[in-house]
Amino acid sequence: MKDQNCAYCMREDAPALLDAFGIFICELSVSSLILFKEQSHTGRCIVAYKDHVGELTDLTDEERNAFFADVAKASNAIHKAFQPDKVNYGAYGDTGRHLHFHLVPKYKDQFEWGGVFQMDPKQVTLTQPEYDALIEKIKANL
Repeated sequence: MKDQNCAYCMREDAPALLDAFGIFICELSVSSLILFKEQSHTGRCIVAYKDHVGELTDLTDEERNAFFADVAKASNAIHKAFQPDKVNYGAYGDTGRHLHFHLVPKYKDQFEWGGVFQMDPKQVTLTQPEYDALIEKIKANL
């Protein structure tokens, strides 16, 4: 079931919702991979589950395992493409109740190393060619 106000659910039908914060990269086995437009952490992405569910507990064991396999696949691609020192994982959704994980590459001696990442610090936005280059690096490593 789709939520008409959800950027992840309405990616194709109402692309402006997702465009406000992200760029679709590709479909994974049970989720979508999205580049987060705010790039204070180079390579930051979102892995959003294919269906509009709010909690991991809404999934069967098989669905959950497939979702975490997608998260791991995306994280592996980020590690290969950008060589972060650590990837942080955040699962939020207090208001937009669609299961998704933020994959936030962290780099020593860079923005927020050693602390919790800000949801949207609005510090680094890129040009479309720069976004495209990041997306190609990620896709090349999936």
